Parts: sequence; structure tokens; C-alpha cells
Amino acid sequence: MPRNILVIEDDPDIARLVQLHLGDAGYTVSQCSNGSEGLKSIRRKTPDLLILDLMLPGLGGLELCRQLRAGPVYLPILMLTAKSTELDRVLGLEMGADDYVTKPFSMPELVARVNALFRRVDALQHDTGRSIPPLHFNGLEINPDKRMVRRNGDDLALTSKEFDLLLEFARNPGRAFSRAQLLDKVWGYGHAGYEHTVNSHINRLRAKIEQDPARPRYILTVWGIGYKFMDVPGSV
Repeated sequence: MPRNILVIEDDPDIARLVQLHLGDAGYTVSQCSNGSEGLKSIRRKTPDLLILDLMLPGLGGLELCRQLRAGPVYLPILMLTAKSTELDRVLGLEMGADDYVTKPFSMPELVARVNALFRRVDALQHDTGRSIPPLHFNGLEINPDKRMVRRNGDDLALTSKEFDLLLEFARNPGRAFSRAQLLDKVWGYGHAGYEHTVNSHINRLRAKIEQDPARPRYILTVWGIGYKFMDVPGSV
């Protein structure tokens, strides 16, 4: 069965182009022009993926994303934004978007991002079919099944991508990853020029899991290569 994608975009030309190219890629695509209409559509029938414009009339993309993430059903969200500042990207990701594309973007890139998101969803669904015991590292507990993280017994609030990134590190303690490798493994693509995405996620992840982000214990910088997780796992 074709995957169903809902596009919420108030620019009719962009919406038509997105619908055309994703349709050619084998997806079933519907569209709405504002956030309120999109929310009603999602409540009627949850799509397999949502492409959401940040700047919408009425109910904005950030607020819609926040409402969806507060609900019980996980819906992959790819955010479109005409704004290119780091703050806007961070806000979208902190609200729970899985990925973002900054306008103007190429349609092949958008299709590649969509394909990558679905690969990640399929991999997560495969993982949930088997129980994975919690991982323990010197006061840090990572529970893959519940997608929960605790530090010294306190729950930490991580976004979906922050958790995926941390889990990739924790499954490979001591292994050094380049930014391109992390993009490929966690985001599903390795396009040059998007290494800043990894950097910003590492910074926010350190701010949440490290007692002193300036002197990290868990996620370490490997100069000239990228990052690695602490070498020797301990116990809680």
C-alpha cells in the first residue's frame, strides 16, 4: 500500500510541486492550506508522514507540531521553513519535528528526506519487535524500549532525534563517528553541507545529559574526526 503524506503549506505553487514530485515517487499525497484545516484532517485520518510549513496563517506550524507531539500517536514530521536562522531550526526540532528543509529547496532533496524518514520509521518499528535491555553508563540510563533517558534517577526530556543520536552513540561506546556518518545513521542521509545539524544536536544533547556541558563525560569530541561516546561503560 502507498504511504500517505499530508502537506500543510499555504503557498499553492509549492504545495502543487511537492504533491507532484512525491506522487511520482509513489506516495499518496493530500494537502491543506492552513494549520487548523490540517489538524482536522489529521484527526480524521492520521497520515504516515506530515510535511509542515513553519509559517502558516492562523494555527502556526510550531504550535501545530507541539499539539501533535502532546498526543498519544507518533507522527513523523518534516518541517518546511523559509527562515534560515539557527534559532528557527532549533525551535522546530525542539517542538518535535524529525527533520527540516529550508526554502528554497530542491524537490529531489525533499524526496530524499522523505525516503530517509520512512527508513528510520521502519527501522524503529523493527526494533520495537524485540526487547532491548536498558543501557547504563556512569549514572546515565538509556531505555530503548521506552525511549526514556535518566541521569542519576531523574528523567530527561529529549526530542526524537536527540534520543536517536544518543542511542547510536551508546550502542557503540568508544567508537569515533564523523559528522557525515552520524547524518547517515541517525538522519538517513549524508549530504555534504548539513554537518551543522549534527553540531547543533550534539550541543543541545550535551546541555541535557551532561552535568557540565563544557567538560562532557559522555559525548566526547574527537578532534579532526567528530564525536564518540565514553569508552568504558559503567553502572548506575
